[in-house]
Amino acid sequence: MKAGESCRQAFAKELLELARKDPVITVLCSDSRGSCAMTDFAATLPNQFVECGIAEQDEVGIAAGLASVGMKPFICAPAAFLSARSLEQIKIDVAYSFQNVKILGVSGGISYGALGASHHTVHDIAVFRCFPDLSVVLPCDARQTKEMVDVLVKRNLPVYIRVGREGVPVVYGDDFHGNAFTFGKANCLRRGKDLTIIACGEMVAPALLAAEGLQKQGVGACVLDMATIKPLDRDAVLKAAEETGAILSCEEHSIFGGLGAAVAEVIVQEHPVPMEILGLPDSYLQTGASDDVKRYYHLDAEGIQTKALLLMEKKRS
Repeated sequence: MKAGESCRQAFAKELLELARKDPVITVLCSDSRGSCAMTDFAATLPNQFVECGIAEQDEVGIAAGLASVGMKPFICAPAAFLSARSLEQIKIDVAYSFQNVKILGVSGGISYGALGASHHTVHDIAVFRCFPDLSVVLPCDARQTKEMVDVLVKRNLPVYIRVGREGVPVVYGDDFHGNAFTFGKANCLRRGKDLTIIACGEMVAPALLAAEGLQKQGVGACVLDMATIKPLDRDAVLKAAEETGAILSCEEHSIFGGLGAAVAEVIVQEHPVPMEILGLPDSYLQTGASDDVKRYYHLDAEGIQTKALLLMEKKRS
């Protein structure tokens, strides 16, 4: 698959273009403008940029205050810190108060692979799914990220957005027609009758590659991009279960509480079929380059393919 720019860069570029025309769009950073690709934004629109320093709790509180007087604040900070240090502020000041704050968690999952457990973010989806009125979105490539920004800036609701750090393969290329992002809806990227792979964020590209490999082995895999995890596209999940009879979820997150859990909650209650959750184990992870860590935990095309074949054995038994 063709390499593309990172989602964080795509997010920053699109938000800057929108903010040029809309003076109430404001970006807040926690001494993270470089990590969040917001250096150009800060330089171009200094009156729409707030540097909060390494104080994520304050960053969230300030953003909620700005939203309460009609501004459109975008919080930008490493996902590891937003989803740990400022949980109470996000819960009360943003979600409970239903303030129009968009929260961008950068370098989520194991993007900071070599920095260890303090910087790994494998719990954020689980935590934020539990906050009423807070949506959760994970775009998979630059085009989808740009469309997501365009959609969410028009919506008056709190949202947590998680992106990675490095460049990502192009999933939505010129051959894809239609919307790359529709809030609350999954995109079917590939048809198949034997099983469905449901992926989110940076796991979508390897899921597609795995489906190609499975096809060569006579297994037809449907691939769903579940960019919005909350609200989950329940209809798409149930359709996949009914049409293919087996579900494999893939995510750069703990096996507990994330995409797999959200999908399983629907499957087990409404249409039970064989299912496997492919994610990160319940342990502190190995450290190293992000791609190496993903490969170690089978979060690559080969690992997805192997897991899918095991699921097919379960389906046939």
